[in-house]
Amino acid sequence: MEFRDNKAIYLQIGDYVCEHILLGKWKDEEKIPSVRELAVSLEVNPNTVMRTYELLQNKNILSNKRGIGFFIAEDAIKQIKLYRKVQFMDEELPVFFRNLYLLDIGFEELETRYKKFVNQTFTNP
Repeated sequence: MEFRDNKAIYLQIGDYVCEHILLGKWKDEEKIPSVRELAVSLEVNPNTVMRTYELLQNKNILSNKRGIGFFIAEDAIKQIKLYRKVQFMDEELPVFFRNLYLLDIGFEELETRYKKFVNQTFTNP
C-alpha cells in the first residue's frame, strides 16, 4: 500500500480496512488480521494499526474480543457508510464542488461520466 502525504497513515489504513469490508473481502463477524499481521503486510508500525483498530472500534465497525482479536461488527457496512458519508460530505465534496465550478463542468456531463464509471468499474468483472 502506498500512503499519501495529505492524510494521516492510520486514517488511510482505516480506509483500507473499510474498503475490504465494503467490497466483501472481509465479512460480518469475521476475524480480521491481527495488529501485527496487518502492520507487517502494510509495512507500518504496529502502534499505527492499533490506532486504526481503536478508531474503527469507536465507530462500531470493529469489535475486540479480548485474547482472540478484532472482528468485523455485525452492522459494519451500515456504520462504514455513515462514517464515510459524513467524511465525504464535510471534507471532499466542498473541494469537488469548487473544481466543478472553476472548470465549468455541468451536472449532465458529470452524470454521464459517473454512469460510465459505475458501468465499467462495477458491472464488468
